[in-house]
Amino acid sequence: MKPLLDLRHLQLIQAIIQTGRITDAAKLLGVTPSALSHRLREAERRLDVPLFTRMHKKLRRTPAADYMAVVAERVLSDLSRAEEDVRRMNANVQHVVRLSVEAYSNYRWLPAFIKFLKSRTDGIDLQIMAGARSDPLTGVLNRHLDIAVMSGTVAQAGLRSLPLFEDPLLYIMPPNHRLADREFVEGTDIVGEPFITYTKVPEPDREFALLFRPTDSYPKWAATVELPEAIVELVASDLGTSVLSNWALQSALNEGRIVGARVTQDGISVPWCAAIRAEDMEDGDPIYQVAQLLSEWCSLPDAGFHIV
Repeated sequence: MKPLLDLRHLQLIQAIIQTGRITDAAKLLGVTPSALSHRLREAERRLDVPLFTRMHKKLRRTPAADYMAVVAERVLSDLSRAEEDVRRMNANVQHVVRLSVEAYSNYRWLPAFIKFLKSRTDGIDLQIMAGARSDPLTGVLNRHLDIAVMSGTVAQAGLRSLPLFEDPLLYIMPPNHRLADREFVEGTDIVGEPFITYTKVPEPDREFALLFRPTDSYPKWAATVELPEAIVELVASDLGTSVLSNWALQSALNEGRIVGARVTQDGISVPWCAAIRAEDMEDGDPIYQVAQLLSEWCSLPDAGFHIV
């Protein structure tokens, strides 16, 4: 069904809500007040509902305007992003590949990978979508993302993955902690320790299953913080301990703000991969090409992800 409103009407709704007056909204949009009044009447006639009511020379929005304002924000934002993509194409960019890393916002590896990417490809622009890190697989399936850098194994319909690297988990603590000089810790070592976790959902290849459960030894759950960088700051301030991926901790470890110990004597390593849509996994596809190059780059000894 053809929409009743067009972009002019969505811009009108946003402008009136922002300014509260036809004259101010018209100035914001660069049109005359009479033209904007006509546009408002046209929108209300098409929808057959009032969008604004007049009160003391100001316009008050109705529930219909509130609802349409949410739609306008989303539609105009998506259009603006699409236009930006098109403008980039004029700068020798034929493809924009959107990438996000699960959970972590540490992107110190990014400049080195971009240099590697540009040395192997031409016309591909990499866009980091850090806001999608909480659920990147859904972002890939919904086409808000093209590549999700994930820990663990990806087994989901419509997705494929390329292996990147294996990374050990570290038990992190403040430098003055009683276990700070240990090379590794077992579950029995941290019974009762205040523990800050990223999630309390047990995973088969993580600390719940491989560190705590085998010896039935558990720390004291201090907090659940869904931001690893915030966990590092809390640990550095002696407000608890945690278990996180080694590659994302290097800055804090090198600065001496925290110390880390291997998780169990044998260590627990977690595989990381690049997840993409199955339909994009073919030679010549820029998404697949970037994922392949990321996998190749991660195998290099000095790659930011590849820390042993």
